[in-house]
Amino acid sequence: MGAGSRTDFSLDRIREALEAAASVMSGFVPGKVKADFKSGDDPVTEADRAANRVLREVLLRDGEGWLSEESEDDLDRLARDRVWVVDPLDGTREFVAGIPEWCVSVALVENGRAVAGGISNPATGEITLGGLGYGVTCNGQPARPSQKSSLEGARVLASRSEVKRGEWDRFQGGSLVIQPMGSVAYKLARVAVGKADATWTLTPKHEWDVAAGVALVTAAGGGVRSLANSPLTFNNQAALLPGLVAGGPHLIEPLCAFLEDYARVAFGG
Repeated sequence: MGAGSRTDFSLDRIREALEAAASVMSGFVPGKVKADFKSGDDPVTEADRAANRVLREVLLRDGEGWLSEESEDDLDRLARDRVWVVDPLDGTREFVAGIPEWCVSVALVENGRAVAGGISNPATGEITLGGLGYGVTCNGQPARPSQKSSLEGARVLASRSEVKRGEWDRFQGGSLVIQPMGSVAYKLARVAVGKADATWTLTPKHEWDVAAGVALVTAAGGGVRSLANSPLTFNNQAALLPGLVAGGPHLIEPLCAFLEDYARVAFGG
């Protein structure tokens, strides 16, 4: 899209926000940060909170809505056409453990659709940006998803937590190359730019976990589907989504067929 377009303007704001969040988080040392727990084993750190404050300051404008993991949910967002859906630190477990698989995730949702997104991994120096009609860049260079059309040898990024719980045992031992990794947002960003062929999540995720990644994969020309075979829409009153699958443009149909039996059992289809 041309300079000065609405998409360019939104991506400039997303880039500025990601850079500001990375700057404030540079004051925290991964692996040496104390974690509190919001509920159960869900960790949160002062880095999450600090990033949330700066993201809101940079991104939010009058008339726009806000949905963030680290903000109290204001349902006024439901009346807004444009809503920022943010995870200030996706992969907090990895951040606390010093594993470089965490990121800052920012999505712009318009009328329920994730139209632009940015994902920054300060630990690896990767910034992925994209928007519908704009395409995707990684560190400023144009990128595209895998063009692979067969599941044979496909590199699939799996949730480290799901693998640890044994939920991926059914997919092991076949032709797939399964790589456990933290942060679903980071996994989706890697699929968007062709650093992996596919990813899927077997457990529900909140909108802030996946909105930016969905925007990036879609903007890049890849495919994203719900495992329940239902539309993926955002800015819902209940911000929890079913599992999803993402892959390159020629792989999404084989992926959905491969996962059909699992989805039928999981969702009672």
